[in-house]
Amino acid sequence: MITIKNELQLSKMRSAGHLLYDVLCTLREKMAPGMTTYDLDKIAHELITKNRATPSFLGYYDYPATLCVSIDDEVVHGIPSKHVRMEEGSIVSVDCGLILDSWQADSAFTKGMGKISEECEKLIRVTEECFWQGIRQAVDGNRIGDIGAAVQQHAESHGYGVVRDLTGHGIGQEMHEDPSVPNFGTPGRGVRLRRGMTIAVEPMIAMGRYPVHQLSDGWTIVTNDHKPCAHYEHTIAVTSGLPEVLTYPGFSWENAL
Repeated sequence: MITIKNELQLSKMRSAGHLLYDVLCTLREKMAPGMTTYDLDKIAHELITKNRATPSFLGYYDYPATLCVSIDDEVVHGIPSKHVRMEEGSIVSVDCGLILDSWQADSAFTKGMGKISEECEKLIRVTEECFWQGIRQAVDGNRIGDIGAAVQQHAESHGYGVVRDLTGHGIGQEMHEDPSVPNFGTPGRGVRLRRGMTIAVEPMIAMGRYPVHQLSDGWTIVTNDHKPCAHYEHTIAVTSGLPEVLTYPGFSWENAL
């Protein structure tokens, strides 16, 4: 069931989103070559809990960590470990969610460790661009397919694969709510967007082809061709105009246009 949020509920999601933004900014600043993914996860857990919030991922279907930290060909759901280091030249996707005052926020980014290849720099940049191209379509009266089609067109224009087995999602008091938000689609198709809907849009863009598979740990998703993948996500609210990015305080469409 799709839930429409009122202004009070949106203000609570905004507060959760602003806290998550601060957490991810700190993680982006601290993560560096040689650091273990476990150490990064520990920082995230401390930042979230000291602000009287709860990690969304920890315990979700028995997931064992606060973050998903996915390296190179890992698309999403990489489990933090004391035995996994973020090596120079790799690209690392960090996905995090939290609950504040019963409301959820979800966001992700990909960062290069030290000096990375020009090809990986472009992949990260284009993945972020796919997000912004997609959410420009997230306006009252449009449809979910308009978002996915915009993401897909931008990614494929650069020769990249758009992961199809994983999608964005509605979000509110639950981390995953209706509707599903694919990163591919047909304009004018799918659920109609309405003011007050809140969704997490999260392009997962592969340097190669889009097929993926799950590793034996039951969580980590990797590309079949083992080419790198980048991930970028924010929680947004549909408004009467361009959407509000709830996990990016201070963002202005006026400055972006």
